[in-house]
Amino acid sequence: MFSGIIEAVGAIRSLRKDADGARIAIEAPGVLDGVGLGDSIALNGVCVTVVDFDERKFEADLSIETLRRTNLGELDVGGRCNLERAMALGERLGGHLVSGHVDGVGRIRSRKNEGDSIWLTFEAPVEVMRYVVYKGSIAVDGISLTVAACDGETFSVSIIPHTSEQTTLTEKKDGAAVNLEADLIGKYVEKLLAPHAESRSHGGVTMEKLREQGYA
Repeated sequence: MFSGIIEAVGAIRSLRKDADGARIAIEAPGVLDGVGLGDSIALNGVCVTVVDFDERKFEADLSIETLRRTNLGELDVGGRCNLERAMALGERLGGHLVSGHVDGVGRIRSRKNEGDSIWLTFEAPVEVMRYVVYKGSIAVDGISLTVAACDGETFSVSIIPHTSEQTTLTEKKDGAAVNLEADLIGKYVEKLLAPHAESRSHGGVTMEKLREQGYA
């Protein structure tokens, strides 16, 4: 589990692809303190497992499914990426609960300056937009952000200077792909309420249905 607060920006040193997926090596001295084999690190919002590391870099394997469902397959050697180590129990939750399981890939539609901040608007697939709510939380390339506006196909966020300086988000050009993870709590609430919604769609609880079940 992660918080969406980026700890460091890493540099991609190698990316070796084959028929089974890929292995990526990232120079990331800012997140290697205390890291061991098998630990989880969020890479642009994607939870990956450390399979090798030294004092300056770590390596992770990327499955075909990960390459298909995220923007990691578009990374290039020399590029930069957002990194966050998994949270420890008892830490402050500065962002929101982020699982590192990407729900879909969106794209930057537009941007505009607004004072010291940058207003970014993203296109997002319907399976993500269904959970996007005004003033709710969403993870974009692993960054915990607050939704400042939304409609049926897009949502917007306001990026403060600190976020611009500490992440790669504002380096991306219009049309660039971003990994999106919707609010985890919203997805669980929808799942829990689904049976009740189905019941209401069939008329809810009635005396007739209770008699059919032997309750009246």
